[in-house]
Amino acid sequence: MTVTLEVAEGVGTIRLDRPPMNALDIATQDRLRELAEEASDRDDVRAVILYGGEKVFAAGADIKEMREMDHAAMVARSRALQDSFTAVARIPKPVVAAVTGYALGGGCELALCADYRIAAENAKLGQPEILLGLIPGAGGTQRLARLVGPSKAKDLIFTGRHVRAAEALTIGLVDRVVPADEVYEQAHAWAARLAKGPAIALRAAKECVDAGLEADIDTGLAIERSWFAGLFATEDREIGMRSFVEEGPGKAKFR
Repeated sequence: MTVTLEVAEGVGTIRLDRPPMNALDIATQDRLRELAEEASDRDDVRAVILYGGEKVFAAGADIKEMREMDHAAMVARSRALQDSFTAVARIPKPVVAAVTGYALGGGCELALCADYRIAAENAKLGQPEILLGLIPGAGGTQRLARLVGPSKAKDLIFTGRHVRAAEALTIGLVDRVVPADEVYEQAHAWAARLAKGPAIALRAAKECVDAGLEADIDTGLAIERSWFAGLFATEDREIGMRSFVEEGPGKAKFR
């Protein structure tokens, strides 16, 4: 399998495994969508890590495969390509990308689908599609601009240049930079902490932020208001408030 899902203690690791560079061919894209949907549905998965291994996250699409596709073939394929990445972005649980080595093209677009990105000091990210006479096609023009702003996104997309980890942190493309041998460990610590949190409230928070970004402020507030009130019907809300009153903040054990 080019992509696997391993689950332990509430944390699911979606691992790209297509040596040497984890090129995202069609089979890998489709498998990624399947496992993202599985992680979304499984009750034993409470947080997710996206990981490509110690050496590389994903160096982009399979250019040899893509070169054989004409306009008609890509018209037929482009929706499925985007749907694979959207399935990751819509996992209703906290998702962290553990970025090592290269995260270029589709690899960068996959990292953009996470809620949080931890990168190795030697990581390089970018959208080099323009160098092929193309543009990002798996959400890069949309998610990158929403994350770092339109001006910085256009710079990266127009030039196709690679961004080193330090600059990626400065512009907000990644959220933390750590030594290469600590990337997965720190991503797992982030995910494990949230895996112990209130699952429905975390889902609500993610949906409110993501959906609110696509709407006007009044619509966003309505989404927040609906979820906020709805959480008063959950057991986790009762556990959290009772623990706060009886034991103090931060000691609740959610189910």
